This record gives sequence, C-alpha cells and structure tokens, in this order.
Amino acid sequence: MAIALLLHLLFAVIWVGGMFFAWLCLRPAAGRLEPPLRARLWVETLSRFFPWVWAAVAVLLASGIYMVRVLGGMGAVNPYVHAMIGLGVLMMLLFAHVFFAPFRRLRRGIANRDVAAAGKALGQIRVLIAVNLLLGLLVLIAAAGGRAPY
Repeated sequence: MAIALLLHLLFAVIWVGGMFFAWLCLRPAAGRLEPPLRARLWVETLSRFFPWVWAAVAVLLASGIYMVRVLGGMGAVNPYVHAMIGLGVLMMLLFAHVFFAPFRRLRRGIANRDVAAAGKALGQIRVLIAVNLLLGLLVLIAAAGGRAPY
C-alpha cells in the first residue's frame, strides 16, 4: 500500500506540477515570442511532457484502483476518494482530447507552416490546460481535505 500511495502522489505531482509550470511560467514567457516560434516551442515542450502525462494516467489508474481494492472497495472509502476519482477521470478524458485533437492539429499546423491553424490549436490547448490545472488542484484539495483514503 505504501508503494502504491508513493507512486500515486509522485505521478500526481508530476502531472499537476507540469501543468502549473506550463500555465503560469511557460505561457507568459512564450507569449513574448513571434507566433511561429511560440508554436514550435509549445510543440517541443508538450512532446516531451505528454509521455509523462500518459505514464501518470497509467500509474494513477493502477495505483488508485489497487488502493481502493485494498481498502475494501468504493463503499469503504470516504467521499473525498470518490471526488478524487471523478475529477481524476475527467482530467484523463480532457488530456486524451487535448492529445488526440488540438495537439495533433498544432503539430500539423507546424508541419504545414500554417501559423493560423497552429495558433488556433494552441489557444484550445491553453484553455484545456487551464481547466485541467484547476481540476488537478481540486483533486489535491480533496486529497488534503480527506487526510486519509479511508
């Protein structure tokens, strides 16, 4: 159980921390660049970050399911865990959408030198990262508010 909790916390921090960095640090700095360079910076950055998010999705699902099962199932865990699961699944779905839709369009826009299309996709990604960051912070609040998963 301790290893599952450690992995769960580690990958939650990697994901939410990456979004915090992207939204509050990289976004304002990248905004000072010319649009073609800005879009390329985001493609390069997200191409390195997204494999970590996929790993986080896998580890969070596996460790979360394991911990809930060890603790006796959904009926045995407190409501904070239910909130974390619901918000976490919503985050995963939003991330999958970002990865398979606007991120794909962003990469295509860069490859085709279509700055307008890349910029539009990047705008969508920024909004969805902001939403997912907010959801991730709510998950952390739920985790801290529950103080324990049981």
